[in-house]
Amino acid sequence: MRSRYPSASGFSYSFGPGPLTPAIKVLIGLNVVAFIVTALFVPSLTLRLGLRPADVFHEFHLWQPVTYMFLHAGIAHILFNMLALWMFGVELERMWGTRFFLKYYFVAGVGAAATTMALSFIPGSFGTQLYYSLTIGASGAVYGVLLAYALYFPNRPIYMYMVFPIPAKYFVMIIGAISLLSSMGGPGGGIAHTTHLGGLLAGYLYLKGARLHLLSEIQYRYLKWRIHRARRHFDVYSGGRADDVDRRVH
Repeated sequence: MRSRYPSASGFSYSFGPGPLTPAIKVLIGLNVVAFIVTALFVPSLTLRLGLRPADVFHEFHLWQPVTYMFLHAGIAHILFNMLALWMFGVELERMWGTRFFLKYYFVAGVGAAATTMALSFIPGSFGTQLYYSLTIGASGAVYGVLLAYALYFPNRPIYMYMVFPIPAKYFVMIIGAISLLSSMGGPGGGIAHTTHLGGLLAGYLYLKGARLHLLSEIQYRYLKWRIHRARRHFDVYSGGRADDVDRRVH
């Protein structure tokens, strides 16, 4: 992503969105530290902290839907995830504020994990393989960040493969379609891609306000029922009865 800024001599070009914002700085730092620890000192932590639906449901490793986001399989894996987080997350954090950005990031990442766990119950070999497979990486949360960027800056050009400029909205559609098709591919091909799709879906639902407030809805219905019952008990009517012109609203 290139940005164009005015200067004393006209215009100059700068790669990326600028300096790291507070949340991005912390997230990248945690990912780098976790990568160094698991790669060089305690490799077994990957099995403990990575997302494995079988461990979550049978061993009650309830931390895995969060901790898996901070683990990566190699240099290229963490490099591209952190690069994307910086390039697309910095501007969102500046616009939203640090608190909301962090909340959204974890909603997308945990939502991606929840999607993976839910799909692991699909009958057949795909569900079984997903149930016992290990998923690591910040890709689910990063895909959610990409989606948010496309929703807020739909026509901002993104250079696909560093060559082809594509509006952000179409870029997200393309990577979403690639993830969908890959998740429907052969055995093992869709493990990570289901997490990518989950991050896109969770981010979209959160930003569009499609969160279910079941308890609030129940409370609203109950209060409405009590008000209606009280009106009947005290002979209160919202508009008077047609056969009693002297009755008024109390």
